[in-house]
Amino acid sequence: MNQNFDIPLEFLTHDEVQELSKFVGRLEEVSKRDESQSDFITFVKHVWPTFVEGNHHKIYAEKLQKVAEGKIKRLIINMPPRHTKSEFASNFLPAWMIGKQPDLKIIQATNNAELAVRFGRKAKSLIDTAEYQQIFNTRLREDSQAAGKWETEQGGEYYAAGVGGSITGRGADLLIIDDPHSEQDAMNPASFDRVYEWYTSGPRQRLQPGAKIVLVMTRWKKKDLTGILLDNQKDVKGDQWEVVEF
Repeated sequence: MNQNFDIPLEFLTHDEVQELSKFVGRLEEVSKRDESQSDFITFVKHVWPTFVEGNHHKIYAEKLQKVAEGKIKRLIINMPPRHTKSEFASNFLPAWMIGKQPDLKIIQATNNAELAVRFGRKAKSLIDTAEYQQIFNTRLREDSQAAGKWETEQGGEYYAAGVGGSITGRGADLLIIDDPHSEQDAMNPASFDRVYEWYTSGPRQRLQPGAKIVLVMTRWKKKDLTGILLDNQKDVKGDQWEVVEF
């Protein structure tokens, strides 16, 4: 027969109180680790202590959570600059998802290769931090030195590319496209067609079965990448997108 005994702290010795305090602290660490592993916004708060959460962050994070859980396979997030668009999708999401699935293959694309590599460097640096390693067991291969092209010890891959760049020989379980159009592109209507042609002939053809796509961008024209993809989904055979517009 099991019985519970509530023992007042004043009946414990100093050493017993210290030991109990350590035990409670370890329980709290395990609980925080488990929640950070399973919940995206909790992970962000853990590795970004100065983060201030707004209502749009909750909506944004909920959609990315559903992508990770496989409940959303095609996600478009449209929002203005300077609203944590890239931090969530291009810095924290790849690090979190490859932590949960260390053999995940990720292709990250944006409007130019230099920016894509910068995103890769931030995700790679995050994985190397003590805060991250407290949550996940994912480790980078020792020979993975390139910021825009790195691998995990468990077989995962990350590859950063600019729009128009070659992605030959790459496969993706997760394709992240972050602002495929630059401000200069918005001045040239022909650039929208080039981005779409690159998308269909490049990264879209590199998806593994069951792969997910996350497109986050500021809208520019009706014929930007978001506009074309939404037009295409009128065909029932086309990709069907979950869309959030801020």
